[in-house]
Amino acid sequence: MHRAQAPLQWAQMPQPLAAAYHFTVLEETDDWLVVNKPAPLQIHPSKPADAGLTLWDGLRELLRYELVNGGQVSIINRLDRETSGVVLVAKTSRAAREMGKAMMRRQMHKTYLAIVHGWPEWEQVEVDEPILRQGEVMESRVWVKQRVHPQGAPCRTGFQVMRRFEKRLADRGVERFALVQAEPHTGRMHQIRVHLQFTGHPIVGDKLYGVDEGCYLEFMETNWTPSLESRLLLPRQALHSQVLSVRTPELEQTWTAPLTEDLERFMAEGR
Repeated sequence: MHRAQAPLQWAQMPQPLAAAYHFTVLEETDDWLVVNKPAPLQIHPSKPADAGLTLWDGLRELLRYELVNGGQVSIINRLDRETSGVVLVAKTSRAAREMGKAMMRRQMHKTYLAIVHGWPEWEQVEVDEPILRQGEVMESRVWVKQRVHPQGAPCRTGFQVMRRFEKRLADRGVERFALVQAEPHTGRMHQIRVHLQFTGHPIVGDKLYGVDEGCYLEFMETNWTPSLESRLLLPRQALHSQVLSVRTPELEQTWTAPLTEDLERFMAEGR
């Protein structure tokens, strides 16, 4: 069975969401499935209202035959809802165990692309700074927000500038941006976003670690508004999981998801 490059059609999804929430199958075997997840598609339901609107729901619909015949849907690498890109899914319990072991043994490697504010002074840099939940060391308006702190867990990310560009923005003049490649060597919550904020180059569209965390709280109350658009520039964080590689004695495989149209368009409109 092979469904490569075939976007899933969600017959159960209310319109007009069906056109917006879809994913593309990049590759499939009897043991695993790799998809390109768009933003802002959520990975798993977190509340009853999410039912039928998540990647997990779509995978269960797509793999209905496999589930009836003893298969399963185990999402191996989870992405934030506003992060797009490669997601690996195990279709059997054996594959889920093997992929889980590969993650624990650091035999799984990830590469991301991010569009950030400003032009970094460095071409390459490695950020080796521990992070923890901000509320553990100071008052925090957002419970999940992380920060760099010496009491945090070890955390290391490598960054490389891929491209620098400028954009003329209404009422703001010309601003500088850069496309940065990120390779996380650990797997902490919000790691890439926190480390880029630490370098002084937060991700474009990041409501929590971008220009103002108040954007996150405002978005939770009002959803997307012209006011938020003028500050954030993009309705989602410009972070994309580009490459996922697995290197074990049983499997050597690399999957790549092309940069999404919205991020390509943001850069193309620059100069």
